[in-house]
Amino acid sequence: MSRTKKRQILHVKAHISTRRRDSLAAEEPLEIRVGGQALTVTMRTPGDDFDLAAGFLVSEGTVALSQDISTMRHCADLDTYNVLDVRLAPGVEAPEARNFSTTSACGVCGKASLEAVRTVARWSARDDPARIGSHVLRELPDRLRSAQRVFDRTGGLHAAGLFSLEGEALCVREDVGRHNAVDKLVGWALREDRLPLSGTVLMVSGRASFELVQKAVMAGIPVLAAVSAPSSLAVELAAEEGLTLIGFLRGDSMNVYSGEHRLTLTGSGHGSARAATSG
Repeated sequence: MSRTKKRQILHVKAHISTRRRDSLAAEEPLEIRVGGQALTVTMRTPGDDFDLAAGFLVSEGTVALSQDISTMRHCADLDTYNVLDVRLAPGVEAPEARNFSTTSACGVCGKASLEAVRTVARWSARDDPARIGSHVLRELPDRLRSAQRVFDRTGGLHAAGLFSLEGEALCVREDVGRHNAVDKLVGWALREDRLPLSGTVLMVSGRASFELVQKAVMAGIPVLAAVSAPSSLAVELAAEEGLTLIGFLRGDSMNVYSGEHRLTLTGSGHGSARAATSG
C-alpha cells in the first residue's frame, strides 16, 4: 500500500510553465468491520491500518487493553487492503455502527447525538500530576515536523506525535485526516500495552478540535498541544476533563486554554503560567 501517488501536472512560476510529476498524499477508503459486521468507513492514508482501527475502537470506548482485541486482518479475498475486520475478545461488546461514512476531516460523523460523542473515559486526565516546561513545548512543533517523512514529499498530510514530558518522540503518525493520525497513534499505544498514556504530550500539526480533545481524554493523555486554534467546544471539553490544552504553539508563543497548572515557565524561575499571564 503506497502512501503517495504520482500525477503529471502543469507547474507555473511567473510566466514560465513546465510539466512535471508531482507526489500526492494517497487517500483511500478503509471499511472497518467488527466481527464481520460493517462499523464505519473512513477516508485515510493507507498504512498503519491496524493501529487506526485499534485507536478508533479506543476512542469509541470499546477497548482499553490489547487483550480486548482477538485478531485483526485485511480481507484479502476482496483483492484490496481497504477492508479490515476486527475480532473482539469474548465479553467485549461491539460498538454501534456509524450512521454514515466518516471523511478525512471528521472523526465523529455519524454519531446520533452530541451526548453520544461525549464518550465516558476510563481514565481521568484531571488526576494526572504531569508538569511540563514551556521550553519543551516550544521545541515540539519542529520535532514533529522533522518526523513527517511523507509530508516532505507531498505537503498534504496531518501529523500527530506522542512525546514524553522531556520532549522525547515516542511515536509519530501521518494521515490525510488529523483524527486518523491520532487514532493511529493511540492504536499503536494500545497494541504496545501503553494505555493509559499518563505523563505524555500529544502534539498535532493542525487545529485542536473537539474530536481530538476527546481522543486524548479517552487515551489518558494529560496535555494536548496544537500549532493552530482550538474550537470553543474543544476548550469546553478540555476544561471539563482536566486536560491541559495549548493552541497557537509557534516559536516562543503559545495560548493555554485549560489546565495551566501543568505548565512551568522556564527562564522565569518556577512560576506558574497563571502568574506569568496575570499582567
